[in-house]
Amino acid sequence: MNFQNVFTGMRFAVVGLGKAGLPAAHALRAMGAEVFAWDDNPQTRAVAVDVTLMPPHDIQGRLDALVLSPGIPHLLPQPHPAAIWARDHNVPILTDAECLYRAVRGSFSSAKFAGITGTNGKSTTTALLAHILDLADIPNAAGANLGPAALALPLLPDNGVYVLEMSSYMLERIASLRFDVAAMLNLSPDHLDRHGDMDGYAAAKREIFARQDTGCTAIIGIDDAPSRAMAAWLDDQPARVERISGQGFQMPAARALPGTHNAQNAAAAAAMARALGVAAPIIAAGIASFPGLAHRQQEVARHAGIRFINDSKATNADAASRAMSCYDRFVWIAGGVVKSGGIETLAPYFPRIEKAFLIGRDGHLLADTLNQHGIANQYVETLEQAVPRAFTHAAHHGVATVLFSPACASFDQFANFEVRGDLFAQLARAAG
Repeated sequence: MNFQNVFTGMRFAVVGLGKAGLPAAHALRAMGAEVFAWDDNPQTRAVAVDVTLMPPHDIQGRLDALVLSPGIPHLLPQPHPAAIWARDHNVPILTDAECLYRAVRGSFSSAKFAGITGTNGKSTTTALLAHILDLADIPNAAGANLGPAALALPLLPDNGVYVLEMSSYMLERIASLRFDVAAMLNLSPDHLDRHGDMDGYAAAKREIFARQDTGCTAIIGIDDAPSRAMAAWLDDQPARVERISGQGFQMPAARALPGTHNAQNAAAAAAMARALGVAAPIIAAGIASFPGLAHRQQEVARHAGIRFINDSKATNADAASRAMSCYDRFVWIAGGVVKSGGIETLAPYFPRIEKAFLIGRDGHLLADTLNQHGIANQYVETLEQAVPRAFTHAAHHGVATVLFSPACASFDQFANFEVRGDLFAQLARAAG
């Protein structure tokens, strides 16, 4: 199946030509639209071939929408000039997932949409649901915030399922997209500069349930207070509501899904699969055979009985707590750009740390917190310094795990958490 010329006669501006933006520009043009593309970075513009480069304020005539890459703010902390221009000219500001939905429906496919959001666990849940659907022989395509950009996904038949990981940044910019099955896993403080405060962040996440009707299913985690509050709100909405928890979920043996947090991810994927008509034995087999995702508690090396765990995706304290809860004793590598609240919430896990080796811009701030709790630590600045020292310390003190779970963002030293995790894995493999 191919997309029809669903956007013939329409005109779009695409701003931000990274992972989502450039595929969006190409796809929109392939679907018949006239597309103008722009990126503030001249180097990015230089490699953006086969697109018409023009900033929105120079475009003559009407525009049907501005497709603004998720990482570019349209409100807080400071709206991008293109967003200001779009609002001043009554041009809708959309995300590429919204455009995908319109293209699918405009191509007369009634494929279902399954959306997953939450502060943590959404990538694992997205990949796990797609894995279960593969076992069930249900056509599916997974992407958006995870993997391929939304508009890079193919047109699916009527019995297909789009499995979309939706960030809060993306959810702010949907207008007609309705998820037949939607899951909100958990909520803890994150991206507050973008959303203003926790209420604004929760409101963005709640958009995963927008426009659902009585034929839809809303799945909500209840392992934290903000999510429980959202569950109470959902009870007054039209969709069928199913509450899920990592506590007490009967997990099949799944080596790639350790910890209660992954039990919650599995419970959510199982509930979504059931809502999509998958039989229980296939769901169980899918959970048991799931290979896991890179940078999420991924064992990348083992030397002299010491495991090296790459959890680079843990870009905040709450995510790091999920990994720390899985190991009784470990040497910890952490640091980068600390999020609001720092690492004080990790204090219950501090006694498990044999020693911490700290890196990055805010490693000293993490050291201050650890010092207040009497936890041995050393600021070593870089992963190149941290990994061999962590291995030596673990070997000398009989510790079986070196855990890289940074509890911080990566952009002080790395382009993203994937690059950071890849370097850790490379260094870990060379440590022995």
